[in-house]
Amino acid sequence: MIYLDNSATTFPKPLGVRNAVEYAIRRYGANPGRSGHTMSKESGREIDKCRKAAANFFGAKEVSDVAFTLNCTQALNMVIKGILKPGDHVVTSSLEHNAVMRPLRKLEKMDIISYTAANVYPCDPQRTVDSFRNAINSNTALIVCTHASNVWGIRLPIERIAALAKIYEIPILVDAAQSAGVLPINVLQQGIDYLCAAGHKGLYGPMGTGILVTHCADKLDTIIEGGTGTDSMKFCQPKEMPQKFESGTPNMVGVSGLRAGLDFVVSRGISNIFKHEMGLITYLYDRLKSIKGVQLYTCRPTYEHFVPVLSFNIKGYISDEVGKILDSRGIEVRTGLHCAPAAHSFMGTLERGTVRVSPSAFNTKQEINRLIEVIKGIKPRS
Repeated sequence: MIYLDNSATTFPKPLGVRNAVEYAIRRYGANPGRSGHTMSKESGREIDKCRKAAANFFGAKEVSDVAFTLNCTQALNMVIKGILKPGDHVVTSSLEHNAVMRPLRKLEKMDIISYTAANVYPCDPQRTVDSFRNAINSNTALIVCTHASNVWGIRLPIERIAALAKIYEIPILVDAAQSAGVLPINVLQQGIDYLCAAGHKGLYGPMGTGILVTHCADKLDTIIEGGTGTDSMKFCQPKEMPQKFESGTPNMVGVSGLRAGLDFVVSRGISNIFKHEMGLITYLYDRLKSIKGVQLYTCRPTYEHFVPVLSFNIKGYISDEVGKILDSRGIEVRTGLHCAPAAHSFMGTLERGTVRVSPSAFNTKQEINRLIEVIKGIKPRS
């Protein structure tokens, strides 16, 4: 089996992650921070180790600026719904995932907020930044955008958009689901107020793990309240990070695996992982471009303007048909809309979706060659 759906969830997981998960099941069976006994304390120390590793990884100001969530989607909802007030306006991009679009659309339908989707111009950072600038108005209270498209691999000029946000004194929320572990991220140096990341993608952790990094937690209201193991006599939610956003029993096993995933990425080197994966994607792009009937939608992916994600179609087929053919040959890719109809509207592929290929640190050129061989055997339809 050749697995090329890593922008959804990386597989296989590194040996260290598998070992950490298995060890956590045996060793960390008690709720961290809820009891004074030995196992609870050991569980708490393991959570602290992962929090410190994540803080270092993303350049957080304080270790406590890191809160663990169920996934990136939950973290995004926490910020969007925690910061916006009636009458607020939001600027987002034309490439957003439903993890951003659905919360915004719900708040808009409730007549709480309005939003504008700024157009993204691939490989033209200045025009993209100008588009964001033109979308800002006097009620704009938040800029929220993806770091990189999960459909097209197109990168947004996050540093320049963040600098723009600072000029207008607007907080910026970045969806790093497709960039964490692939691109270097330092929230302080890049001017990011709220960063949301998935633990199970480029960080190689287990499913059910996500991260919210912010030094602006005091600006957010909570959307989930409950037990935190602190200030238990009070009925109000703690205001301190990270307890403010970590109600209920945490995914102890997942967090332990996430720490091992972070260690794996650091040991391999983000730049090395990026170069390896982009090398496979550019090689695939060049080969697909010469195959009759293959439809590509972006320019050749460059290291400066893309992440290693590539979508295509074959003439006369809807994407799901191609996916089934590939699956029957032992090749697993993602087809359809990838939970990002806005990104498909951007390229005009909303009706048929795309076939998406996304490699990981473990994929090889030989596997890409096998994919190319199978695609060559699919005859385009008129």
